[in-house]
Amino acid sequence: MIMTQSLITVTIKLFAIYQEVYGVPELKRQLPSETTVTHVLLMIIQEHPELKKWQSITRFSINYQFVEADTKLQNGDELVFIPPVSGG
Repeated sequence: MIMTQSLITVTIKLFAIYQEVYGVPELKRQLPSETTVTHVLLMIIQEHPELKKWQSITRFSINYQFVEADTKLQNGDELVFIPPVSGG
């Protein structure tokens, strides 16, 4: 018997450097269930390696709640990457 992994759809909101690099304010991705925030971040860095320098200082939010990088995503979640922002 072959087990097929179900997919979830997640909206990834991009701000600051992430939005500059991608050129869009958000991405929609279909991901395997059990995907964590870290998996998505690594996928983003693989697509745009210049973002790696922001990896350790980016914070994350799912549905307006700050979360840790090992948090699993659910179908319909809105994941936000929050890099440090300078200015005042």
